[in-house]
Amino acid sequence: MTSQARIRQRDRDTILQSLAAGVVPRRGQHHIQVGRSAEITAFISDLDRIADGGSAIRIVIGEYGSGKTFFLQLVRSVALEKNLVTVHADLSPDRRLHASAGQGRSLYSELARNASTRSMPDGGALASVVERFISSSLNESRTSRRETVDVIHERLTSLTELVGGYDFAAVVAAYWTGHETGNDELKGNAVRWLRAEYSTKTEARQCLNVRTIIDDSNLYDSLKLLARFVRLAGYKGLLVVLDELVNLYKLANTQARLGNYEEILRILNDCLQGSAESIGFIMGGTPEFLLDTRRGLYSYQALETRLAENRFAVDGYKDLSGPVIRLTNLSPEEIYVLLTKLRNLQAYGDATRYLVPDQALVTFMEFCSKRIGDAYFRTPRNTIKAFVQLLQVLEQNPSADWRELLGAVSIEQEHAQTIEEFEIGETNQDDNDELTTFRL
Repeated sequence: MTSQARIRQRDRDTILQSLAAGVVPRRGQHHIQVGRSAEITAFISDLDRIADGGSAIRIVIGEYGSGKTFFLQLVRSVALEKNLVTVHADLSPDRRLHASAGQGRSLYSELARNASTRSMPDGGALASVVERFISSSLNESRTSRRETVDVIHERLTSLTELVGGYDFAAVVAAYWTGHETGNDELKGNAVRWLRAEYSTKTEARQCLNVRTIIDDSNLYDSLKLLARFVRLAGYKGLLVVLDELVNLYKLANTQARLGNYEEILRILNDCLQGSAESIGFIMGGTPEFLLDTRRGLYSYQALETRLAENRFAVDGYKDLSGPVIRLTNLSPEEIYVLLTKLRNLQAYGDATRYLVPDQALVTFMEFCSKRIGDAYFRTPRNTIKAFVQLLQVLEQNPSADWRELLGAVSIEQEHAQTIEEFEIGETNQDDNDELTTFRL
């Protein structure tokens, strides 16, 4: 077997540490991506449409551990390569699309902090986006021999067509003023406003002389403004990645839950009707979040109508044109390829450093099939975590043998199962004895 491309230690360690802990790595997803080529192709088409000034929305549905978050991060990395700006956040009780107690502003603030570009993929790129806009305006002013401030105001005019656009443009202009005069405090205040870090309008007026702030009432409108602004800065568009939407499903308050579903409906309508420009949304959720007719998206009739599956997509046929993408199960062949990629990653891409042979991969799959059952195809997280942990033990204990490790775990599990069955049997026997005594 020939050696493959060498892998940097930083990427290798980051990915393996994340996978061993059962979480998704933020970089290097291409090293371990397998299967789901049709879904990836559909998303690439969406990204191209966003880059062309259009809009897109997808709701990715998968069980816990099915690779949903990994898939979202993979699409995000592709978007960065296509020169889009991405923002991402996990929804939580304190971060929602619709709220009245600051949860919406908290979500926008988290999204803005995680703003990423191709040169800054790990977040914190919002200030650099503004700087790029300023630099391009300077270049245009030199070319046209006009005042830079006039060029900036002219370019920002298009923002005023949108809700909140006047103050958004005024804040960017204030950043330029701070840049021109060397006033770092003013520049910092402008970035704070763009990150939704002002909690009161009074404070924003004192610092920037604007009358509005980004809050619960204008979260989506502010994202549309940001999408148009990043285009002015020279990027292709904006991709908004929202994960853990199941937290909306868990909201106990019916009105709060429906308010968030109405906001999703608004975004969905805008994207499907072409009202939004250069912006895309990817939302990740579980099957019950979508299908539950009492608390899920299907509890809102307008959403159920728009998100219903194509009735002709049966018997293995797919339709990936709709907003809902269901993650399909990985096949045994794809699981095998995934294990080979993990083995290669652990060995820095050097085949001479593999810790286990091909036979070990087959044996491990049989081990998982007996231990986890069919779930290891549907939710590969546990399979990945277990295999990485096996490699870690072999790496740190050179004298260990993979056959003995898999055998020891199997014996230990069978022993635990026997004890559990024995305890259940004893409990049932005690119950029978009590029942007999009661009858007597």
